[in-house]
Amino acid sequence: AVFGGYGMEDAAQIAYLCLYALQHRGQEASGIVTSDRGRIYEHRDFGLVGKVYNREILAGLKGNMAIGHNRYSTMGLSTAANIQPLLVDCKVGHIAVAHNGNLVNAVELRRRMEADGSIFRSTTDSEVILHLIARSRAGTSDEMIADGLRQVEGAFSLVFLTKDKIIAA
Repeated sequence: AVFGGYGMEDAAQIAYLCLYALQHRGQEASGIVTSDRGRIYEHRDFGLVGKVYNREILAGLKGNMAIGHNRYSTMGLSTAANIQPLLVDCKVGHIAVAHNGNLVNAVELRRRMEADGSIFRSTTDSEVILHLIARSRAGTSDEMIADGLRQVEGAFSLVFLTKDKIIAA
């Protein structure tokens, strides 16, 4: 399950409630990434939504925008590195992604990028998307995301978060 919300007071609390309502879509792990238009905040852990977050954790996830994810493994091992949203720092700053679906050309793309020197942290096809974005020669995060997505094949729903916007695909 993926969630994205923009321009909300208490974005983390709303993300939590939405992920709680979507718990049936994934019960392995949950994560939320927020932005206050300056900093990025994140929390991810194994377990059901009600166990992953508490008031203290949600209070620390500051900002008026959030993306969230409940994990149900279809690709990749059950490891902490695979809990989404995945967050990277690249030439345009931080980009986080929450992904639901499957990329049918992920293995081929990953092998090609590894041969070119890319280093992967997770075993998910979601990280392939982030590498494609980071490697893009486009100048803005919007253009980089569009460039990366033109290279993937499959069925998916994605929400991206940068320090000042949310993009859905």
